Amino acid sequence: MAQLDLRLIPVTPFQQNCSLLWDTNSMEGVLVDPGGEADKLMEAAKELGVTLKEIWLTHGHLDHAGGAEDIRAKLGVPVIGPHKDDQFWMDTIEQAWSQYGHAGMGKNVVPDRYLEDGETLELGGVKFGVVHTPGHTPGHVVIYNQDIKIAFVGDVLFRGSVGRTDFPKSNPQDLIDSIRTKLWPLGGDMRFVPGHGPMSTFGAERADNPFVGDRVIGTVGGNSSGVM
Repeated sequence: MAQLDLRLIPVTPFQQNCSLLWDTNSMEGVLVDPGGEADKLMEAAKELGVTLKEIWLTHGHLDHAGGAEDIRAKLGVPVIGPHKDDQFWMDTIEQAWSQYGHAGMGKNVVPDRYLEDGETLELGGVKFGVVHTPGHTPGHVVIYNQDIKIAFVGDVLFRGSVGRTDFPKSNPQDLIDSIRTKLWPLGGDMRFVPGHGPMSTFGAERADNPFVGDRVIGTVGGNSSGVM
């Protein structure tokens, strides 16, 4: 199996965790959720000697998808994901950044390929699974690999919290169901990269997350997090 390496690169005023993931043999890589500051991300890849091949998106919010169009335009790499139900978010990225006072931070984007539950992605011969995880947004997906125990969960789950559900087409019960039925079965030793903040494991969140931990089964998180 290829040896993969990972670097988290916070971008935008929201300090969103963009992931640069690459095969150390071929030095080919992907960016997961390039929310903005496209030049910073491309320069980081260049300094590491990584040739970007694809962009993977977990969902369509401005701070996760805003940099994808600029990188695609400059490097010719395809944008893959999220699920088609998030296109309405990607159609308003420019407007949203302007509303936040950061005009030009990101651009609207239409992916080259949407993702469905059960599909796979590949990097260096390593296959990544895809699960559709609505709740925070209707088209959110989580991308994971069981062998190397890593999941890119976007804004579904955080260390000690869960994603907001006060956005248009968000649904708190869908979010809880997505976490418990799509993420927990992947195993407690699964490490995850959240959209914001530190990494954790599913096991740690099951143990003490106040919104979706095992001791609060049956509750609904609602608008339970101040992050994106």
